[in-house]
Amino acid sequence: MKFGIFYEHQLPRPWSETSEQQLISDALDQIERADQLGVQYIWEVEHHFLEEYSHSSAPEVFLAAVSQRTQRMRIGHGIVQTAPGYNHPARIAERIAMLDLVSNGRVEFGSGESSSEAELAGFGIDRVTKREAWLEGLEVAIRCMTETPFGGVEGRFVSMPPRNVVPKPVQKPHPPLWVACSRRDTIRLAAQKGIGALSFAFVEPEDAKQWVEEYETVLAEQCVPVGLSVNPQVACVTPMMCAHREEDALARGLEGGNFFGYSLAHFYVFGDHVPATTNVWDEFIERRGKMGYSPEATLAARHETLGAKAAAGDQTGLRGAIGTPAQLREFLQRYEDAGVDQLIFVMQAGHNRHEHIMESLELFGTQVLPEFIERDEAASRAKAAKWAPLIEQAMARRDRQDPVMPPGYVMRAIPKQMVEALESEPANQWLDSLADKQAAGVVDEEFQRLIDG
Repeated sequence: MKFGIFYEHQLPRPWSETSEQQLISDALDQIERADQLGVQYIWEVEHHFLEEYSHSSAPEVFLAAVSQRTQRMRIGHGIVQTAPGYNHPARIAERIAMLDLVSNGRVEFGSGESSSEAELAGFGIDRVTKREAWLEGLEVAIRCMTETPFGGVEGRFVSMPPRNVVPKPVQKPHPPLWVACSRRDTIRLAAQKGIGALSFAFVEPEDAKQWVEEYETVLAEQCVPVGLSVNPQVACVTPMMCAHREEDALARGLEGGNFFGYSLAHFYVFGDHVPATTNVWDEFIERRGKMGYSPEATLAARHETLGAKAAAGDQTGLRGAIGTPAQLREFLQRYEDAGVDQLIFVMQAGHNRHEHIMESLELFGTQVLPEFIERDEAASRAKAAKWAPLIEQAMARRDRQDPVMPPGYVMRAIPKQMVEALESEPANQWLDSLADKQAAGVVDEEFQRLIDG
């Protein structure tokens, strides 16, 4: 099993003018150290308008900075919102490819659709058809990355004429594909499409085992890949904070994990929100107080399972990977035994402090991670061998021919279109003369007027 760290760029109120800048600076320091320690993945989400919960609207910019602060770590979009109303597929392809270039081929392409009112209504996306929009946007983005030239599309959600979308990614045919999953039906969808499942539901290892088994069964029997390669992996997310003493880990990590779950549910399930006015953190503190929640009582009952899962309606909660190195080792082993390919840590949550996250990474990276890395090398080879014939069968089921560029298609400059419409021989001669002058480096005043508008 491999490991990753996940960023929403959470920023609970109160804020100062420098809060966002400090948040990003701290995150980059954390990721650089995680890379040095051997953590294999960094994931960052794309969200819009979800203040306090996620200040991460331009992940491609942040991940480009990450690419220059790291050497080995895989750089994951977890996720890009691929419905064309959020992002035009050609722009997605361009950004993924450029990030793959500047990172020397380390990009993972996760996609998703979102289900928050803030984002769907903010971009005019119909919640009834958002899944179809996600899929069409993903399919077109993949084509833009892999076709030379892209043959054009007339779809339900996006129309685009033939163009050669450049640059192309380093990884061929394209970076590994993932999709955000929060329910078992999306786990099955991921398997059917040959996409890695990024499970953002907080699930216990024993529940994850059922998800892995179902994913692998569906992929083996039903997969028709959406891309030109198959990524047969399941990743799960859990809160994490590690300290020498259990009580310190709980004091540092539980509240942030709980706020992560609460703020997510505020925007996705039960919240009324007034932009730039609602204080999600204050509501969180007030509501947990009404429920009789006490941080002191939580620490006193530290041997019970507590934490972020309460946001999904489960009052037992989920403590996750919060504890000492020995406790983490035992807990993470259960995910490894369940067949999970990657466990992704949520550390930057709520008001969790930078110095505690750095200390936690140091302990995990030096006292827990090495033995998992050693076991993973052999396990990854065995899994690749197991999946190879099944992937070959899945690709054979992908009996689909993507459109090619229409015969005779040409992309003509606008002035040349105007000249042809005039059917003027002198104008045609002027264009030919202009081309000759430009080739020879001769300045033409009429040309300057044209490009100046």
